[in-house]
Amino acid sequence: MYTLGIDTSNYTTSVALYNSADNSVIQKKRLLPVKAGEIGIRQSDAVFHHTAALYQLLEELLEGFDGKIEAIGCSDRPREIEGSYMPCFTVGFGTAKSIAAVNSLPLYCFSHQQGHIAAAAYSANAACLLKERFVAFHVSGGTTEAVTVTPNDEKIVTCDYLCGSLDLKAGQAIDRVGRMLGLSFPAGMELEKLAQQCTQKVKTRPVIKEMDCCLSGLDNQCAKMMQKGEAPSYIARFCLESVGAAIIKMTEAINDSVGKLPLLYAGGVMSDKIIKDMIKSNFDCYFAKPEFSCDNAAGVAFLAAIKNGGTTL
Repeated sequence: MYTLGIDTSNYTTSVALYNSADNSVIQKKRLLPVKAGEIGIRQSDAVFHHTAALYQLLEELLEGFDGKIEAIGCSDRPREIEGSYMPCFTVGFGTAKSIAAVNSLPLYCFSHQQGHIAAAAYSANAACLLKERFVAFHVSGGTTEAVTVTPNDEKIVTCDYLCGSLDLKAGQAIDRVGRMLGLSFPAGMELEKLAQQCTQKVKTRPVIKEMDCCLSGLDNQCAKMMQKGEAPSYIARFCLESVGAAIIKMTEAINDSVGKLPLLYAGGVMSDKIIKDMIKSNFDCYFAKPEFSCDNAAGVAFLAAIKNGGTTL
């Protein structure tokens, strides 16, 4: 009744067990260590830390486990496009392939983005979306884009690019502003807490080109505010509301272009309450629960169960 999921993304090592009998997920994950003052990690270091953490997390996940694993799912690339590759995903893929071979289990590979979208749909009690065409936003440190999601005959969702950020990604902008304000990486949670202290009204000016957005100006605007002595809470609020306003404008442009399809928002940035509340006030939509918003293996475990015939939508 169980499928094992493994995801070794750029900033998180994660494993999960999906139980199709009761539609439940158990997951274990660990952020990769990033040196103080830095807002990223080299791929060689990411591979090392994933290798060191993965077996430990598997031990924690499977401690006392007496069920039967029927299939394994893993993320083997960032996105479903030609040339999409990051060395960090080879750690999870290699481990998953080894476990599958030793135990004669089927292995199903998905993109990290597919896993994010599936985890969001699962946690929002909207898995039925995976049977139809809808629009999904994937907004994180490395990605800010919207895709159309469609089911295919192989029981895997297919993601086709619609639009995205033409420069800085939303998570990058948030982490850069967080570093300006002396916050630790990743800065999202601390920036949100700081922004909630702001009582001033914030005026945003999102830059949209057709359906795409530009976020590099946000980084520069916040730097100028710092130089002028604006309150840190105001800068934090401005940053988050600017990201929210850009996502809203992109969604409006998508609705005008492809029609009003169901909307799903996934990725770590979409767990921010300020941004989420802004979007929810404008659209009828779905969001992942916070524990399923950030990088996690739950989505690939769930997709592997669907692919293996262990669960139905």
